Amino acid sequence: MAELINLNKARKQKARAAAEALAAANRVKFGRTKADKQRDAAVEAEAARRLDGLRREPLPTDQADD
Repeated sequence: MAELINLNKARKQKARAAAEALAAANRVKFGRTKADKQRDAAVEAEAARRLDGLRREPLPTDQADD
């Protein structure tokens, strides 16, 4: 005899599986840890400081008046 199933439970289980698959794909696509983000921000800040330190002439202070 065939096994009886509750169609509502089967539908919800299928939806959960699809949502989990989408979540896994998004974790791969967008997932970066907080440490990765902080490290990248620190590298970017260091590069900006180094670039500013190598300026030959300081920026004019009245530049906002233009």
